[in-house]
Amino acid sequence: MATGGHVAYQVLGGGTQDLICVGYGNLISVDMRDEEPHVRRFEQRLASFSRFIRFDPRGMGLSDRPPLGLEAGIGSQVEDIIAVLDSVGSPSASLLAVGMSGLPALEAAARHPGRVASLVLIHGYARLPRAPDYPFGVPRRLLDRFLEAVLDLSGSGGDATFDDVRLLAPSLYEDARFRDWWVRAGRRGASPTAARILLQTSFEVDVRAVLPLVEAPVLLIHRDPSLFSVDHALYLEAHVRNARLVRLPGGDHLPYGEGSDVIVDEVEEFLTGSRGIAASERVLTTVLFTDIVASTERAVRWGDRTWHDVLDQHDAMVRDHLRRFGGREVKTTGDGILATFDSPARAIRCASSICADAQGLGIEVRAGLHTGEVEQRGEDVSGITVHIAQRVSGHAGPREVLVSRTVVDLLAGSGIVFEDRGSFALKGIDEPWRLFAVPE
Repeated sequence: MATGGHVAYQVLGGGTQDLICVGYGNLISVDMRDEEPHVRRFEQRLASFSRFIRFDPRGMGLSDRPPLGLEAGIGSQVEDIIAVLDSVGSPSASLLAVGMSGLPALEAAARHPGRVASLVLIHGYARLPRAPDYPFGVPRRLLDRFLEAVLDLSGSGGDATFDDVRLLAPSLYEDARFRDWWVRAGRRGASPTAARILLQTSFEVDVRAVLPLVEAPVLLIHRDPSLFSVDHALYLEAHVRNARLVRLPGGDHLPYGEGSDVIVDEVEEFLTGSRGIAASERVLTTVLFTDIVASTERAVRWGDRTWHDVLDQHDAMVRDHLRRFGGREVKTTGDGILATFDSPARAIRCASSICADAQGLGIEVRAGLHTGEVEQRGEDVSGITVHIAQRVSGHAGPREVLVSRTVVDLLAGSGIVFEDRGSFALKGIDEPWRLFAVPE
């Protein structure tokens, strides 16, 4: 319990090293993070080598709102960090922070040096707005436009230039499930007024004066290219006596999208002195790809609102069939899905049902399947089997289900009939592949 209210927190893992997540620089509450596969996997990896502690600062999510007259500023956030450490019985912990969450992390390290063992700052900065003595900061007009766009209450959708998913996690921009979660989680994390106050307050914070007081080792991680200039990180490296900058490839500001394992590897080595192996396993599975034929042309012809309604109906229909036939949705691809099945026969029946029902929505869907080993990392799958299934689907016609020779061989004697479509060159695959269609 902090002065003026309660702070919600959770503890994951059981490592000897305490790692507290100050935040990702957004308004996503702790109770929503496990719903999103990328976030859940990122935090589970962190919890595999630490006692991972996450919390909602006051004014956000499950924590109390600050009393009247007390702003949820950097001072209260520092107090929240210490209150959580006290509550979990941690005499000293490492702090992990992304973006604006690095401001209270740096302040806590300066004000409570005995409680902060080290810091990991991903895309951190000492201040955000541009100033005469801070020329690489963000112009104030852009910060104001960002606030107006992402907190738009008019229903007009705001300024598309400032689509926050595109800015913060471009690798997840086409992932419809992530975007849906992002909107729902953001709305639950804070009210529009509270969100505006929290963001505006962070835009005014400048911790440059306390940087010489930070004694703890600091790992700075910056990805190129990214949302903010690397000059922010270079400034911190130059003004914090025990800071080291690691520059990584990739365009995401948030750490749990593409390339998250590389980031966790750096954090693990910094905290423990060694790198573990990302949890992965190879399993035999049937991979299904579907997509809507001529989706761009239909979207242009029907308009955004109608097209989005159709996509919602399509996604609901596909998920119904996945449940019916025992498939597992891996992710959406904007106008289709990637799913896996234990049984190639059920995968074929599911694909055929999806293609048939799509016609009732006024659209045509095509599907491709291949069976082989995939590398399973958390909720995601990867490997040559996934690429082959995607290439197979690209050769299917409207309402057609195409499968590889491997699927046909596995289903010999099953009673399922296939039509030989001949050999095809699959992009990135050396040998031609024989493909077969499942009659409607």
